[in-house]
This record gives sequence, C-alpha cells and structure tokens, in this order.
Amino acid sequence: MKYQAAIFDIDGTLLDSVDLHAEAWRQTFLRFGREIPFADIRAQIGKGGDQLLPVFFSEREVALIGKVMEKTRGVLFKSEFMPKVKPFPGVRALFERLKQDGYKIALASSATKAEVEHYAKLLEIEDLIEAGTSTDDAEKSKPHPDIFEAAMEKLGKVSPKKCLTVGDTPYDAEAAAKAKIKTIGVLCGGFPEADLKKAGAVAIFRDPEDLLRRYEESPFAEN
Repeated sequence: MKYQAAIFDIDGTLLDSVDLHAEAWRQTFLRFGREIPFADIRAQIGKGGDQLLPVFFSEREVALIGKVMEKTRGVLFKSEFMPKVKPFPGVRALFERLKQDGYKIALASSATKAEVEHYAKLLEIEDLIEAGTSTDDAEKSKPHPDIFEAAMEKLGKVSPKKCLTVGDTPYDAEAAAKAKIKTIGVLCGGFPEADLKKAGAVAIFRDPEDLLRRYEESPFAEN
C-alpha cells in the first residue's frame, strides 16, 4: 500500500469558514485601533495567530498585545462567527471512501483544540478519524510543519512517505512539504490554483465533493 494516512486541514478545506475568520480578525484589529483591509487579512488565513499577527504588527506590538488580541479574536469568533460555519458537501462520504481503502485519517488545524473537536462533530466525522491536532499540539503554526508532524505522531508514527495531506492554502502545502508530505490542494478556500501549485501541491481539486467524484484520478487511488 503506497499511502496509509490522510491528514486534512479543516478551515477552507472541509468547512466554508475562511471569510468568517478573516472578518473576525478584521473586527479584532479595529478594536485595537488598526484598520486593515479584509482582503489583506484573508490572504493570511490558514496561519495561526502566532504567524499571522507579525504580518500586520511590529515585534514590539505583538509582544505587548498579541496574546490579548488572539484571546479577543477567539471570544469574538466563537460568539459571532462559529455558528455561521457550514461544512462543504461530501466530506463524510469522502472520509468513508478513504476508510474503505484502509486509510487512517487525522485532522490538522491551526484552530484550538476546542474548535477542532466542535468541527469534527459539525462535520459528523468523529467516528471516522483516528486523531485531531490543533495549535495546542504545535510550538509554531503553519506554514511551519509542527502540526503535521504532531498528526503523524498521533497516527502511530506513520512515515511521511505514507501520508497525503489535503489543504486549501499555500501555507498547508508549505508546512506539509517541510514535513516531507505531499499535498492535495482544494480550491474551495478561495486561494488561487497557481499559488497552491507553487507551494508544492501535487494535485488540485475543486472541493471535497470533487475529490470524491474524481477519487480514482487522485493520489489516494495510487495504492
């Protein structure tokens, strides 16, 4: 069996949530006196706060108010935006197909552990996954490889050569490449196909439903 494990990003890959995260950050920054265009913030979604904040704030500002901003955003997102998050079609059916083919499945997100657990329930995939990793499992978020390395560890120290990741951002592909894992890109998060390919994605699909429909064309079927 060529591949044994599938590691999925969540936001923008399995859930339609990228715009919601970007707006939560935009409103948070406004509360701290900084007006930053929505499009600029959206382009950074996929990173955790530790990697996103330094794009817009100085090292001194991050040291002084970074943690407070992250906490403020977390409270705001949970109360105002999380209830609006919707799954993309076909996620459970895709996971069922992977399980049928013998894959172990893990979730690997820059979200908090509580958010990852909530999303697994929302997606109705709790019974289909072996592991879930979050920002709590990583010293640094994507595009650093920590989260993917933690996922492989939780899956039983599976080899990177036996893994495939699925993600919607260049940061997913960059992080996976640093962990020596190949990435399947999806376009449903809104990032350009060219950016995903440049970051190292070996195949591109529209969304989870498209990946399931064209499963036999995907790296998952190379077994």
